[in-house]
Amino acid sequence: MSAERPDEAIEEATTEAEPQLEIEEATAEAEPQLEEAEAANPASELAEAQAKANENWERYLRAAAETDNVRKRASRDVENAHKFAIERFGKELLAVTDGLEMALAASDNASIESLLEGSRATLKLLGTTMERFGISAIDPEGEPFNPELHEAISMQPSETVEPGTVVNVVQKGYVLNGRLLRPAMVVVAEG
Repeated sequence: MSAERPDEAIEEATTEAEPQLEIEEATAEAEPQLEEAEAANPASELAEAQAKANENWERYLRAAAETDNVRKRASRDVENAHKFAIERFGKELLAVTDGLEMALAASDNASIESLLEGSRATLKLLGTTMERFGISAIDPEGEPFNPELHEAISMQPSETVEPGTVVNVVQKGYVLNGRLLRPAMVVVAEG
């Protein structure tokens, strides 16, 4: 171990302290710059926040306009669906109408047999058209009375059928794809 001289120890301590002094001096010089940057930073942060808020507002307005357009378009589509839902059915009925008009035009010179034949053909065409669109007739003669599909207009005694059976169909009923359009008006056998 060598003994250090006091002036060497002071010199060595000063040399070691010099980098510390340089750091403190650099920090002292940088503090005003940091304060300026921090002062500018809230303004830039505010500007960024305002830009982002404006961007979000524009997005909101576009989304609201798009939603409104979708709502209007859907409303228009529903309205058109209500207006034109039976367009295809109407076109099919035109053939029936044409047949009836031809029968009326030819009725002056036609025989009763030809008029009956034309009426049967027209009725058959109408029945085919209705079936094509899911409308079917309810003709329950001889079947048990069903209050969901039949409307009893009277009852009559009958010895040929069981009580509660449809004896006579006054007016056919119709269903559309399984949903009742009109109940069949029937006479039911009483017991």
